[in-house]
Amino acid sequence: MQNWWFWGLILGCFCTLSAQTDSPYKSKKIAFSKDTIALHGTSIQKEFFKITDAKGQELDTAFYRVDYAKAKLLFKNNYSATDSLTVRYLQFPEFLTKSYTIYDPKRVVPNEAGVLVTVKKDERTRFKPFDGLTTSGSISRGVTIGNNQNTTVNSNLDLQIVGKLSNKVSLRASIQDSNIPLQDGGYSQKLDEFDQIFVELFSDRWSIRAGDLFLENRHSKFLNFNKKVQGINTRFTFGTPENKTDVFAAAAVVRGQYARSTFTGQEGNQGPYKLRGNNGELYVLVISGSERVYVNGVLKTRGENNDYVIDYNAGEIRFTSLFPITSEMRIVVEYQYSERSYTRFVTYGGANHQSEKWNIAGYVYSENDVKNQPLQQSLTQEQVAVLQNAGDNTNLMSAPSAYIDSYSENKILYKKVIIGAVEVFEYSNNPTDVLYNVSFTLVGANQGNYTLANNSAVGKIYQYVAPIAGVPQGNYEPITRLIAPIKLQIATLLGGFHPSEKTNLDFEVGISNNDLNLFSKVDDGNNQGIAAKFNGKQRVFSGKTNLNSFASFQLIQQNFRTVERLFTIEFNRDWNLNTAITGNQSLLTAGMEWDLKQKGTALYQFERLDLGELFTGNRHVLRGIYTDGKWQIQQNASSLHSSGTISESRFTRNRTRVKYHFGKNWVGGTYNLEDNTEKNTSTKVLSALSQRYREMGIFTGRGDSTKVFVEVGWLHRKNDSLQNGFLQRVNTSNRWYVNSRLIQTEKANLSAFINYRRLTYVDNTRPDEPSLNSRIVYTDRYWGQLVQVSTAVETASGTIAQQEFTYLEVNPGQGVYMWNDYNGNGIQELQEFEVAPFPDLAKYVRVYLPNQIFVKTHQNKFAQSLALNPGVWLNEKGWKKFLSHFYNQTALTIDQKTKRVGDQFHLNPFDAGNAELLGLNESFRNSLFFNRGRQFHSVTYTFLNTKIRTLLSIGSQENRLQSHQIQYAHLWKKAWLVNVESAVGKNLGLSDNYASRNYTLETFQVQPKLSYLFSANKSLSVFYEIKSKINTINDQESLTQSRMGIAVNYIGEKKFTLTGEYSFYRNDFKGNAQSPVAFQMLEGLQPGKNSTWRVLLQKNLTQYLDLNINYQGRQSETSKTIHTGSVQLRAFF
Repeated sequence: MQNWWFWGLILGCFCTLSAQTDSPYKSKKIAFSKDTIALHGTSIQKEFFKITDAKGQELDTAFYRVDYAKAKLLFKNNYSATDSLTVRYLQFPEFLTKSYTIYDPKRVVPNEAGVLVTVKKDERTRFKPFDGLTTSGSISRGVTIGNNQNTTVNSNLDLQIVGKLSNKVSLRASIQDSNIPLQDGGYSQKLDEFDQIFVELFSDRWSIRAGDLFLENRHSKFLNFNKKVQGINTRFTFGTPENKTDVFAAAAVVRGQYARSTFTGQEGNQGPYKLRGNNGELYVLVISGSERVYVNGVLKTRGENNDYVIDYNAGEIRFTSLFPITSEMRIVVEYQYSERSYTRFVTYGGANHQSEKWNIAGYVYSENDVKNQPLQQSLTQEQVAVLQNAGDNTNLMSAPSAYIDSYSENKILYKKVIIGAVEVFEYSNNPTDVLYNVSFTLVGANQGNYTLANNSAVGKIYQYVAPIAGVPQGNYEPITRLIAPIKLQIATLLGGFHPSEKTNLDFEVGISNNDLNLFSKVDDGNNQGIAAKFNGKQRVFSGKTNLNSFASFQLIQQNFRTVERLFTIEFNRDWNLNTAITGNQSLLTAGMEWDLKQKGTALYQFERLDLGELFTGNRHVLRGIYTDGKWQIQQNASSLHSSGTISESRFTRNRTRVKYHFGKNWVGGTYNLEDNTEKNTSTKVLSALSQRYREMGIFTGRGDSTKVFVEVGWLHRKNDSLQNGFLQRVNTSNRWYVNSRLIQTEKANLSAFINYRRLTYVDNTRPDEPSLNSRIVYTDRYWGQLVQVSTAVETASGTIAQQEFTYLEVNPGQGVYMWNDYNGNGIQELQEFEVAPFPDLAKYVRVYLPNQIFVKTHQNKFAQSLALNPGVWLNEKGWKKFLSHFYNQTALTIDQKTKRVGDQFHLNPFDAGNAELLGLNESFRNSLFFNRGRQFHSVTYTFLNTKIRTLLSIGSQENRLQSHQIQYAHLWKKAWLVNVESAVGKNLGLSDNYASRNYTLETFQVQPKLSYLFSANKSLSVFYEIKSKINTINDQESLTQSRMGIAVNYIGEKKFTLTGEYSFYRNDFKGNAQSPVAFQMLEGLQPGKNSTWRVLLQKNLTQYLDLNINYQGRQSETSKTIHTGSVQLRAFF
């Protein structure tokens, strides 16, 4: 208890110091201005700079420029705002930016006469190489050996270096290396997907960086990309700031490949939504921070308190309850994912020159696979031949997957048999058969001849199903998809001429070479493409209002390719292009922009798009923002008329928002509409793309949206789609919402968001679809620190995965699970794996497989914490003095997912007995302390009640634990420490499909412990424990366990630490010892006599070097003695 008190005191001191420190992270509100805005007196960092508008949406960098050295902000002419903006940045410390002088300024005499004075002095070089380097971190090497495992070696390196190598050259490095960790949720993940490992040398004029790089180009239209890679990057700068030239080059191994997932939201489904790879991969490993999420063309923000969260390991995105998802939402996710079919290299280089009136730049980019270095696929000569003949057609890139393999009891193997004159594969574990290793690929319903026969084994078993009337009855085939190596090369040249502040001219031309199959010469005729664009902007007049005219022309040859998307996120929808863009593309844009200074902006734009002779479209766009005192009006409208060889269309859109402020109140309304009619050119029949909707809404609120406020609103929408050849009403929706922050003080906070929507179909046979999303958070402190309370309630609709998983074998000690062959059939079955109780048995990790089956759910979350701290009355008298010895802490968390049935909402988070319950994570814990943090008759009573229910492919599993625990501690005569721990409880396990894993254990245990304290750093303890476990169901196993032992703790004066413990167990077990229930009760030990021991030795060899020696062992009557030891050296920098 003294240790807890000590660390609590240290933590409190740090918290106090932290509260008194002025944070360099700054946030300030600014008003929009066309003039330069000074943000701070010192320089600011580029990486942490961000601007958000009043709605919290991040402002695109295309709308502003920042001089980070001078901390000045300037908005470009293409942006205006009426509400205040929030700027967040990280300032450099003042000691890095202020001027230093060795002379007293008061004693410096000006030399107005210009007299030259020469002072000579022998030069002395005081600089010492590497003297300015600062290092931190550690490196460790260890080895683990044992008679029940192979020798394993582990290592860890964490090193940071920063400083100057010379007067002009600086060094910055971050070097990390570690074993592959296990991520939360069971996903194994390579460490280098997330860490930043690099070494960088730099000066004022050049820089060289090797390791993890972030390549980015946002200046070019045709080479717009960002990519995380591993390699080397160099950059050189020549000239003066007014006439500057930059040259750079990079070569690296590609870590991520660009991908784009497009899907429509499901009504009331917050997710998760699965992301797929470019080749249809179900499992993608998303590079962290690489995603951009758009909903209806608007960029969203990641975060639990924002719009969405993403699981990078599983490649799944989930939207928070603060951003309700509807069936009218178009969702696009751009991201990079780890794709390792081949070793892939990227080279990127360029140069740019910038002067006062003109600039010119050129960039070269090349990304290609090394076709002779496949990684995740090992190609045979036959498979290479398939790719050579496939050309660019991915449908032809598949080959048989079967190959002859040797028998092993842990392999899923097949033999060939004849069924109906067809040679097929059949599962076999007979060593005398000719066995094949076969992988099966999901090809779709009624597209294959095999189905999944058994998924309870670690490897899935498939069986042949004969076709009926020539129609396949399965969805798998014994084939493997082949991935072809690709190459993409792009070169661009761009420049600009700015003769005055009123005139801007710029151009760009590009050429690309994209080969989708380096093995094949077939279809190589469409690899090359070119593109060009020209822009011009002219200030017509300036004054109280500014008028700008602009025009651009863009020509894209149909075979031109880019690294990422070329057009805006909803370009195809803006132009009613429902298929991939084909044909040469020309896009003409012209318009006028009015800047009304403090009152707003207005823009008119005309666009014309031609796709050869296939498509021609004319589009008019009108956008504006107007603010005049209490009124604010926003308008965005467009009209499209297109014609082509197949169809012609008219597409009208409008978004209007009006808001009126009076005092602290506001009221407003919105009106949105879309009317899209597309007809077949020859038949004049409406196509399925035709649709129409109208949405109107009203809202009102009071307060300050940045502090305390409340806003309520209503939205009504009518949707028309194609029915019987005409646009007819299909559904209507009504949405009511409340968004508020009702309390915000130093000690209390209350915020609430509630959104209810109901979708009603015209077709009476289809039921209504209601959805409810809400989040209420309340925190407060009463009577000083006497009572602290926190409450959070959240509801949302989504899905839960019927999770599939398998187990992979790793080196002993690096896993989590062990395998027990309970049925003795030699097959590793999923229900036979247990959490390993000892490190030498931990040989497996659980790996979740891509989710394919999702069940619709409604989710309730409830979290409540309550702390009663009468310790604030420590200096009082009477009954308050007595109560000051007590402290009580209560915490309840519930995360419940129930199956969605009809329009029902399961809003009661305490209804754990609901028959539709699919997932549950519930925990209640109450701890009552007497003399907390002391060792004078200190008593702690804890009540714990947990319930966990998970939905798996092998059926639902549920675990419940309830316990009452009492801990007593007392220090007698400063030398004798008495500890007594006791607990009584019930442990329950339920499995839908495996009755052998069902148990209800009633447990009881008591453990007295007596310690003699020779000093604060030396102690000797003896203990005795008796434990009872009885299974009240099925075979009614029972265990009576007695344990006695001794423990020693020694901390020497010369930085030497020794801890050791020996325990002797006597297990009186009745029942089948080779069963899951017995394993749970014995906790990895054996019936009868058992012994365990462990010794840990730690020694500081020097100030910078530690030695750790860890030895542990165990012994039982029925098994050999197990010894496991490890030695580790750790050096500190």
